[in-house]
Amino acid sequence: MTEYRRALKCMLLAGSTLGAMAGANSAAAQDVLPDGASTAQVEEIVVTARRREESLQDVPISVTAFTADALDLKGAPDITALQRSTPNLTLQVSRGTNSTLTAFIRGIGQQDPLWGFEPGVGLYVDDIYIARPQGAVLDIFDIERIEVLRGPQGTLYGRNTIGGAVKYVTKRLGHDFSGKVRGEVGSYNEYNLTGSVALPVSDAISVGAAFAWYNRDGYGKNYFTGADTNNKNVIAGRLSVEIAPSDDIFIRLAADRTEDRSNGNHGHRELREPNSNTAVLPGRYDTLAGVGDQSKVVTQGLSLTGEWSVSDVITLKSITAYRDGYSSGDGIDFDGTPQPFLDIASSGKVYQDRQFSQEFQAQIETDRLQGVLGVYYLDAKASGAFDTILGRGLIPEGLLVPRPSAGTALTQLTSGSVDTESFAIFGDMNYDLTERLKLSLGARWTRDKKDGTVFKANYFGTLGSPLLKPYVPALPPPFNVPQILTDYSNSRTFEEFTPRVSLTYAASDDVNIYAAYGRGFKSGGFDMRGDATATPATKDGYDAEIVDSYELGFKGDFLDGQFRMNAAVFYTDYAGQQVTTQVPKVTPPPGVVSFVDNVGSSRIWGAELEAQAVLSRDFSANFSFGYINAKFNEFIVFDLATGQNVDVANLRRFQNTPKFTGSVSLNWQADFMGGRMAVLPSISFRSDTHLFEIPIPSIDQDGYALVDLSVTWTSPDEHWRLGVHGRNLFDVAYRTGGYNFPSNQFAQSVIGFYGPPRTARISAEYRF
Repeated sequence: MTEYRRALKCMLLAGSTLGAMAGANSAAAQDVLPDGASTAQVEEIVVTARRREESLQDVPISVTAFTADALDLKGAPDITALQRSTPNLTLQVSRGTNSTLTAFIRGIGQQDPLWGFEPGVGLYVDDIYIARPQGAVLDIFDIERIEVLRGPQGTLYGRNTIGGAVKYVTKRLGHDFSGKVRGEVGSYNEYNLTGSVALPVSDAISVGAAFAWYNRDGYGKNYFTGADTNNKNVIAGRLSVEIAPSDDIFIRLAADRTEDRSNGNHGHRELREPNSNTAVLPGRYDTLAGVGDQSKVVTQGLSLTGEWSVSDVITLKSITAYRDGYSSGDGIDFDGTPQPFLDIASSGKVYQDRQFSQEFQAQIETDRLQGVLGVYYLDAKASGAFDTILGRGLIPEGLLVPRPSAGTALTQLTSGSVDTESFAIFGDMNYDLTERLKLSLGARWTRDKKDGTVFKANYFGTLGSPLLKPYVPALPPPFNVPQILTDYSNSRTFEEFTPRVSLTYAASDDVNIYAAYGRGFKSGGFDMRGDATATPATKDGYDAEIVDSYELGFKGDFLDGQFRMNAAVFYTDYAGQQVTTQVPKVTPPPGVVSFVDNVGSSRIWGAELEAQAVLSRDFSANFSFGYINAKFNEFIVFDLATGQNVDVANLRRFQNTPKFTGSVSLNWQADFMGGRMAVLPSISFRSDTHLFEIPIPSIDQDGYALVDLSVTWTSPDEHWRLGVHGRNLFDVAYRTGGYNFPSNQFAQSVIGFYGPPRTARISAEYRF
């Protein structure tokens, strides 16, 4: 907490200083500019938040955009770095994984990455929806920009964007030969190599390639197996061909693949095992997990994008894409000990998914009317299987004791799949009522059909489970007969109309004020962990979530473009929230009961402020602040002990949603050795955060602040860029996730997953 208080004081001081400087009158602002630099302005950023190119300042949506150069100067490693400087945003590596994404915007998201569960924040790569969070912690290379859209995007982006959307936009090739290569060396034996090249083969055709290799030792160690934990071993690549036979036609064919072989992430045990003399390990990344460390995540895809400017008024666009992926490995150790008190084990692919999508758009632009009309289709399947090893036992010669009468081991198999077919039609039109008043109307109709299959059974010992059969022979009768808990197939269809309306008033050429209403929709589904013996209603599935959001925003440039301030206040009605609850069983045999409920409703309101000040040609500052007040109006749960529904809204909190978020960053540049040196210190903070809806003091995260610093030098010809990048300079310990199974049956298994420690990297980049 000492580091947090010190860093927070620095942030508040920097923020008040920025506010004082930005609030100065125009003449005072001009005084700080050197001669000849009076034209220094905040950079204009073009975004495609409404599926067409517009200035960030003209879009009646809360958007934070990051250019490739800005992220490069900061040394941002992957998209989770955006959390540091975006208000009311959570982007983190999911608990127990290395590359699965947990995303929340304005209190809305999804922490559970199991197949069949839908995210609440949409992720798009070049306008292609990424249906699953596995492999979605995208490393930042060969990009043009990244956009974060806050608030429901139910009209133009559709399903599962009830919290917002993140758009990852890769760089187009262009018509000139160009490229770059970048190498990095850093803490924990980190070695990274990335590069890209664009090669025109004719006036109409260009080909390109980009690659990335990331390798780093672990932040900690598994003292039971000897393997590193929290290491990184990733290789990724993209290939693309762009064809432009005329100024009116553009075609892009692209392929990508990412393979992550980083070791499994088991987390850190926060409490001592009650029947053991083993103390809690001092290192926050260390573990004694006995389940194994092998892990592999593969994602890959193909896409074909075509654009045809039929006339000055109409442009037609088609986006066709196919993606698939899988995860495999030894599993996840929920208890952090060599004994199998609570382990997830597997001998093959734990998870597989595939998706095909097709979108057609007609973009319209006249003097007073602009907009887009479209249709969208998605066909996706996700499936998986894993064993949960439950209960106390020993591991003689690597196997559990197969004696059910002794209660030493119980294995629970969970498997299933969900097929999703989605169809939507949408439109969003913007009309200039007057020179200063604009009306935007949009709507989307979505139909999601889901077919789910779920199987769940108990096996005595591990020897009878189908997933573990390749390792050992099955138990003899009668112990090889499973106790089937769930075995069903079902189908459900969800339909929703999601409108959006906004009114924008241009108070001046540089100031816009807007009011907006939007609805978001996240379809229901089937609980892949559901126990039909404990909760028979699991076979019926759960319903959709609906979000209605109201927003009032302000976007303005002042002082001849030297100061920019964007602000918004919002109110959200959130209905039908899908919440996963996992609790120990109250009846034998022992185990964990998991169920997904539409627990009720809530209301969320808050505010956001982003400011940028260019104080001279050599000095600029950025400030962001977010506030959220989120409260459950109703939270209905099924009490296993009484068999009754109970409202526990007063006992629940929003997960992954700190009340306050903020950041201050500075950019000071100077001529140095013929080139330009840039010094970029920054500080970000997040207030107290609950990791689950139920407050858990042992793993809930107190407020903290992180300090980063980057120093770069760019050569006079801009071919070379050298940099030093330090992150989390005060080595603050902060949790990003956790597991909580505090009963003696599971050996008081309370596990924390921590964000990266203090790291430093040296980078060298050559552009040609």
